Amino acid sequence: MIQPTNPTQSQAGVVSGKARPRGAFPHFRRAGDFIFISGTSARRADNTIDGASVDEMGTTTLDIAAQTRAVLENISDILGDAGAEMSDVVEVSAFLVNMNDFAGYNAVYAEFFDRHGPARTTVAVHQLPHPHLLIEIKAVAFKPAANSEP
Repeated sequence: MIQPTNPTQSQAGVVSGKARPRGAFPHFRRAGDFIFISGTSARRADNTIDGASVDEMGTTTLDIAAQTRAVLENISDILGDAGAEMSDVVEVSAFLVNMNDFAGYNAVYAEFFDRHGPARTTVAVHQLPHPHLLIEIKAVAFKPAANSEP
């Protein structure tokens, strides 16, 4: 992670042990007291996808609950690297490939947040960067930077 000389300045980070971003962007960027989490998927560091399996006959099975859980756990890990936690999240934007997966996504989401959690928007998208991805989530957290003025 890039460490600024002044912790209230902007900083960005790519978290080790997580899937590398597929482009020129970080996992997160801090701007003052806000931490912006880039769109995060269920992709693992080895480029396999949580909640996606192919059996010996070539049948693909995709699990929205497993993918949602993996995405939210990835976001939690990224926040940890940025010095924050899930309770600091103030806004979530979720992108589903199929709105028929809304109930499964919503059930897992409720394991991480309740009605007092972040503001949320969920939209359907045509596709995500891999055909086995069902969901991507980006988030914004509010966590006062160390040494920032009150």
